[in-house]
Amino acid sequence: MIKQHILVTVDNIIFTISHDSLQILLIKRSIEPFKGERALPGGFVMENETLQQAAYRKLADETSVKNAYLEQLYTFSEVKRDPRGRAISCAYIALMSRENVMIKPWDDAEEVKFFDVKKLPKLAFDHKKIVEYAIQRLKWKMEYTNVAQYILPKKFTLRQLQDVYETTLDQEIDVRNFRKKIDKLGLVKATWEKEIGVQYRPAKLYTFVDKGLKIVEIL
Repeated sequence: MIKQHILVTVDNIIFTISHDSLQILLIKRSIEPFKGERALPGGFVMENETLQQAAYRKLADETSVKNAYLEQLYTFSEVKRDPRGRAISCAYIALMSRENVMIKPWDDAEEVKFFDVKKLPKLAFDHKKIVEYAIQRLKWKMEYTNVAQYILPKKFTLRQLQDVYETTLDQEIDVRNFRKKIDKLGLVKATWEKEIGVQYRPAKLYTFVDKGLKIVEIL
């Protein structure tokens, strides 16, 4: 009979947009291995839960957000990826509006904070590889789905919507063509409200028509 002792973990790549940059949440590890280094938040899967349940549990522990968009990214199983022993990690992408996030520190982290994806520090384990793959997957999803809604507040301006695409894809988009495409697709609808508390002419606020994930050709 084959006996196995394999550690199973989940790692969350938590994306948001803040200060005009795409950012992910990282912890500073307070325990070995890789004590003092940055890493993706995550943890071991309990015996009585599925991988997705573990990912949602860790997400709520880390950010206080319980209903974020969560998608399985990939399973990383290189033999020597963890010095503690044979470990398999199932990585998940989470998207959320920055205004909804309340960061919550926990036992194995000295510090928890968001980092610009273009200015990431050295990462523990194989987390650099995981992050790079997650960024590419997010870009693909932005091009052919309405996934942008999960990183925006419930009500937003068309400028904010375009900013999400430009920031995530790291490219400029023609304003007129973008708005024509969004209008043609019928992705958003006006709320008949406007921005408040701004020093410029307030823009109209919109919301997404479909609250679930939908396949559409954005770009």
